[in-house]
Amino acid sequence: MEVKGFGWLGIRTAHFEQTVALFRDVMNLEVIREEHDVVGMRFPDDSEMEVWCPSDEFHSFFSTGPVVGFRVDDAEQGRAQMEAAGIEFIGPLQHSEGAKWAHFRGPDGNIYEIYS
Repeated sequence: MEVKGFGWLGIRTAHFEQTVALFRDVMNLEVIREEHDVVGMRFPDDSEMEVWCPSDEFHSFFSTGPVVGFRVDDAEQGRAQMEAAGIEFIGPLQHSEGAKWAHFRGPDGNIYEIYS
């Protein structure tokens, strides 16, 4: 598996409105998704960030701080290699239009993600 760089950042915060305002209004990031409990934004290099409010239970495991997504060629293959190395994944491989990702707990206890 080759990590290509960072490409995604997830933040779950009790200060949802203020955090969204910082990135949207002060840092002028493009809003690409806006729902009741999440706002997604895009950086100029096309990497993305999602800010989640605490009422979003699906991401309740985002409890150690911001979650960084590492861009890889194949998330499914990367997950298999990492599991073989003893890395603990959280839930199944997820997917949407053209993307696959999986969250895992690092040896430091923090939550991370690989995606392709």
